[in-house]
Amino acid sequence: MAEAPERTSAWIRRFQSAPEAASQLVCFPHAGGSAVYFLPVARAMAPSVDVLAVQYPGRQDRRAEPCVEDVHELADRAAAELLAWADRPLCLFGHSLGATLAYEVALRLEREGVDLVGLIASGRRAPSRHRDERIHELDDQGLIEDLRRLSGTDARMLADPEILEMILPYVRGDYKAAETYRPRTSGETRVSCPVVVMTGDADPHVTNEEAHAWSAHSSGPFDLHEFSGGHFFINDHAPAVIQVISEFIEGRIPTANRA
Repeated sequence: MAEAPERTSAWIRRFQSAPEAASQLVCFPHAGGSAVYFLPVARAMAPSVDVLAVQYPGRQDRRAEPCVEDVHELADRAAAELLAWADRPLCLFGHSLGATLAYEVALRLEREGVDLVGLIASGRRAPSRHRDERIHELDDQGLIEDLRRLSGTDARMLADPEILEMILPYVRGDYKAAETYRPRTSGETRVSCPVVVMTGDADPHVTNEEAHAWSAHSSGPFDLHEFSGGHFFINDHAPAVIQVISEFIEGRIPTANRA
């Protein structure tokens, strides 16, 4: 494997360096999210786990770049970047759109011979469970109302016209990527690593059956954790969510590999 880069890149952010950690957690943001969303996770898990966060094009310091509105293209590009970080065991975590992307990246990394610690999918139905959703086709007000309904965006941002002008293009692009995604039917459609799923019991986007369906996408062990709350239950249960992730990684990393 290639040696891990010393510094972060346009795609990969490292907010809390943990160079002695035996493993790395790669975090994929939700639709409309950015890498900095995972800053608290990096602080909470260091120094035992080195947390990396993926920054999609089209937002914040990458706002001059066009959004990528296709999950498969996003996965191709993100996986190519992450190959340089595979010097230590990688665990992939994603919420909502990020869960789908993490799954597609996991497929690509395993094809390249990367032995993953696991895939943790949060707030997203299994790739094989499609819904006909077209929120990305709504006007700006309709998009804003959906963001408000999911309670994942600061209400002050949704009331600021200047901020909305900056964020709505990439929010719409992310929604389009999520809603038009279809898993490819050719090639391997299951990861070999364990899959852990986390869901909110009142999430309008994921039923219990849709969450359990993730088990068909792995030839390894499967586990499901249900929390109270809606789509952004992870905000309300952050310590418990981080504990689930930490205990999963700790249980998968051989003692000999730990710092």
